[in-house]
Amino acid sequence: MEFFMKLPRNKKEFALFLAIISILSVNIIAPLITCLEVGFHLYVWADTIKVLPFIWLSVIILVLSTHKPADWLTSHFVHKDDSFNAHIIINTLCTVFLMSIFLTIIGTWIGTRHISIEPFTTFFYKWPRNFAISFFVESLIAQPIARLVMLKMHQQSDNGAEPALD
Repeated sequence: MEFFMKLPRNKKEFALFLAIISILSVNIIAPLITCLEVGFHLYVWADTIKVLPFIWLSVIILVLSTHKPADWLTSHFVHKDDSFNAHIIINTLCTVFLMSIFLTIIGTWIGTRHISIEPFTTFFYKWPRNFAISFFVESLIAQPIARLVMLKMHQQSDNGAEPALD
């Protein structure tokens, strides 16, 4: 029942779900990682805000391209009869694992506005931190909020009210 109530049921709901998660994640994770990288200053945050649309676009592309591989990977760790929470946490773990690998490199390129080999040379130093931050934000902030929105939308539409998204 939780799968039906807390997750998107169609493409429009998936788009809303993805928008909520990606906007929250990008607006929290990118500035936090950048400030940890170069210092917590207002000018650092302001500079990060300028590149957020490009990071957000790359996140959307990566979510869509890693969705199926993350589902495949998830299926190797959970059984179809496992709990909703087991499926969600393992899927989040797999998705963040794949995305953090790519975004540790791509995010550096976007943030520095320069394509270089530097993200590869510092990858094993930076990736674990980026993964931990991303997993924390995804599992405790972004996805719970998006699932709550889906739950409220589905409760409203299932109770005979006008559906929020057709």
